[in-house]
Amino acid sequence: MSSNLAVKLRSGTQQAHTAAENVGFMKCFLKGVVDKDCFAKFLGNLYFVYSELEAAIATHVNHPVIGAVYFPELNRQASLEKDMVFYYGKEWKAQITPSTTAQTYIAHIQELAATEPALLLGHAYTRYMGDLSGGQMLQKIAQSALKFSGYEGTNFYNFEQIPDKKAFKDKYRQALDALAIDDTTADKIVAEANNAFYLNMQMVQELEESLIKAIGQVLFNSLTRSPNSGSTEVAKAQ
Repeated sequence: MSSNLAVKLRSGTQQAHTAAENVGFMKCFLKGVVDKDCFAKFLGNLYFVYSELEAAIATHVNHPVIGAVYFPELNRQASLEKDMVFYYGKEWKAQITPSTTAQTYIAHIQELAATEPALLLGHAYTRYMGDLSGGQMLQKIAQSALKFSGYEGTNFYNFEQIPDKKAFKDKYRQALDALAIDDTTADKIVAEANNAFYLNMQMVQELEESLIKAIGQVLFNSLTRSPNSGSTEVAKAQ
């Protein structure tokens, strides 16, 4: 029995995916305009979200759905910790706090972990598949825009344990399709994947005020005027 979950997730999140790329912060990012302080805050929020998500997944590794699609080589917490040291120094933990939306996101992950852990898969899918796809392009843009050498400040996007990203994504999708779940559960996982997109969008939107202060309203307006058709979707399909 195939759940066809990978196909359902892909088709069921396309609109949210395009919407995420049309958030002003991301439109600026995709055009090569990245402010270092805003990017550090962006990664700081992700540190809190991934720490919570990965702890929740590890707790439920014996769950039939979570365990079947558990790949610890995806974990981002340690990579994000390296980035926090780069931006904030050794005392970084005292300097960062999750934003309001990040707190909402964390509380939602905690709620799912306590009530319907299978639905954590929707969040894992949205985050990790995005990081392995469009995220690789975002890393190159950040490295270039901020004139970073090597992976400094962008360790988050560096999957050292996954040298062949296309082969891994194929394996991940096969694991999704092999899940023995009913249509109701599959639909709920897709709904959570969309929820993950919108929570991520809200986290990014919170940073726009800081970005506008850094680059100016005129430049921000000119970079965000026209809609994106979904440029990282090409990367995601590969």
